[in-house]
Amino acid sequence: MTFTLAIVGRPNVGKSTLFNRLVGKRLALVDDQPGVTRDLREGAARLADLRFTVIDTAGLEEATDESLQGRMRRLTERAVDMADICLFMIDARTGVTPTDEIFADILRKRADRVILAANKAEGAAADAGVIEAFGLGLGEPVRMSAEHGEGMMDLYTILQPLSDAMAEAQTNDMPQVDLDAEETDDHRPTPARPLQVAVVGRPNAGKSTLINQILGEDRLLTGPEPGITRDAISVHTDWGGTPIRLFDTAGMRKKAKVQDKLEKLSVSDGLRAVKFAEVVVVLLDAAIPFEQQDLRIADLAEREGRAVVVAVNKWDIEPERQAKLAELKEAFTRLLPQLRGAPLVTVSAKTGRGMDRLREAIVKAHDVWNRRVPTARLNTWLMGMLEQHPPPAPQGRRIKLRYATQAKTRPPGFIVMCSHPDKMPDAYSRYLVNGLRESFDMPGTPIRLTFRGQGDKNPYKGKREKNAGALRKHLGKR
Repeated sequence: MTFTLAIVGRPNVGKSTLFNRLVGKRLALVDDQPGVTRDLREGAARLADLRFTVIDTAGLEEATDESLQGRMRRLTERAVDMADICLFMIDARTGVTPTDEIFADILRKRADRVILAANKAEGAAADAGVIEAFGLGLGEPVRMSAEHGEGMMDLYTILQPLSDAMAEAQTNDMPQVDLDAEETDDHRPTPARPLQVAVVGRPNAGKSTLINQILGEDRLLTGPEPGITRDAISVHTDWGGTPIRLFDTAGMRKKAKVQDKLEKLSVSDGLRAVKFAEVVVVLLDAAIPFEQQDLRIADLAEREGRAVVVAVNKWDIEPERQAKLAELKEAFTRLLPQLRGAPLVTVSAKTGRGMDRLREAIVKAHDVWNRRVPTARLNTWLMGMLEQHPPPAPQGRRIKLRYATQAKTRPPGFIVMCSHPDKMPDAYSRYLVNGLRESFDMPGTPIRLTFRGQGDKNPYKGKREKNAGALRKHLGKR
């Protein structure tokens, strides 16, 4: 990436639409309702031969207090300070508003490079608004339509010389990557391939606060209001020497309670983050842990085949910690047997307590998720399991287990060749899965076990029948 471009402007002027066009994906939520975007969202943008980082920001509000709008404004101002170039967007159909004039004055003082864009400028009805934009004192506006892709080459013409100048200045600051270190371990996280961690949970469990604590800065919008996060925001960091990409997701409520279109989009975005993650941290509220929705979220992560870590937040305000911890462990074992042995970590996102334990649990869960068992050890284990508890004989036909092999990792998947695989009881399958967990130290991670039939493997059967047929034919001729 040669530079960073922050898109700023009033709510509902088309910032997220332009962001999606530049990154080539529908990453940011887009809706006619103003104020959809609240957090800063970064993406890898492409415009012709330019490659850069683009930041989608919340709509600039006039509020400066501790309200939600005030906190959103401060986060956007922070993006202005950290970006190399600011793209200030106005709505050409509406024209220049008093709020636009206020923020244009702010950008002149805070940003080194500002590009003025008049969006929604398709058609003659927007001509007056484009002309008004000259009065903001930020130069000639780029006339564009982010929705229809108009004006992109005009934007490229302005960005290209700025990119060349900044690329030359950054040449000596490029980080060096140790390629040999990346190849020493297939699954070890590297800066180019960081460990992907999604933080999920109910609204107001403290997901954004937890990620801010990991980052060591207020990167994500937080507050007492439930449901602040709407997009699935991803951020990169180096956490204790481990390169990690963190996904902050919207709080997931019961499906029956999700009626608002925007909330449905937010939940869908969070579910997509779970599918792309490697480790899913299910964050619970210590005051109300393991509610029905928490169980559904944890089960979803397991069904998607992700490594799961359960973190109980707000532990700093828990009065009876020892009794509560025993209660949590008992409930975890009873309510989530499919995640037997998964790590349960108590943390305080506010104070930072337990963060080292959480990091260790995530790294271990990722290692287990990538674990491979040699075939020889696997079949020695299978023989021991058969001696300890032979498979049943449904309808008087005993099931013979011949051998086992590991077919995949991420999550670990095993195949057992046997007779009558369709008659294998679920209870015996669970017996083998639990044995795999205990024997090969794979607690908590999803394990996929498949039974397959071999058919008749007698190597002489076909040859014997062929010889018999040839003999009958010879005798018939005589």
